[in-house]
This record gives sequence, C-alpha cells and structure tokens, in this order.
Amino acid sequence: QVQLVESGGGLVQPGGSLRISCAASGSIFSIVAMGWYRQAPGKQRELVTIMDSRGMTSYADSVKGRFTISRDNAKNTVNLQMNDLKPEDTAVYYCNGDIYELGTRRYYWGQGPQVTVSS
Repeated sequence: QVQLVESGGGLVQPGGSLRISCAASGSIFSIVAMGWYRQAPGKQRELVTIMDSRGMTSYADSVKGRFTISRDNAKNTVNLQMNDLKPEDTAVYYCNGDIYELGTRRYYWGQGPQVTVSS
C-alpha cells in the first residue's frame, strides 16, 4: 500500500510565504509524477503544479512566478514553496502521486493541509 503524507500549511498574511511537503512511502516501484491540487470552499479541485520523473514541470497560470515545486527522488518527496501568497490562494492543498505500486499504476492522494491567506 502506498501512502502520501503531507506536512506544512497553516495561516499566513497576504504577501507571505509557506512551504508544504509530501512524502510517498510503501510498495513503490516507480513514480511517474507528483504534484499538488487545491480546492477552495465551493469550488472544484484544480491543478496547481505537477512534476514528472524527468523533472518537467507545469503550473497553473494563477501561480506562475510565485509557486515552485521541487522533488527529492531519493526520498520520494515533493515540496511546494509558495511565495507572495494571496487571499485567493486559500484552499486545501492535496498532494497527488501517479505511482506504480509493484505492477499496478494508480493515483494516490494525501490528506490535504489547509492553507489560509488572511490578514
């Protein structure tokens, strides 16, 4: 069984920074991609950023230039550095992993830390 465990999140003022991390563990054969989605109250879950096994990244237009995804392949960990945060960034942030567990490829989700941007 593969698990994604997140850490970080919390309350920050507008213009501030936060870092959240996600560690994948369990019967991992290989990781195709890992990334972050977010869901604000009353809205659909949306892709924030994703990084594949080659290090290629993709960002939502709303976070380009402010958020940076990084990955530690040796530790199966992905991090999201969020700078210049805005109130509209307030959401639950979910780690997502596209992972081969032994011979089966599946999508896994973390529990979702809350990020609140407010003065």
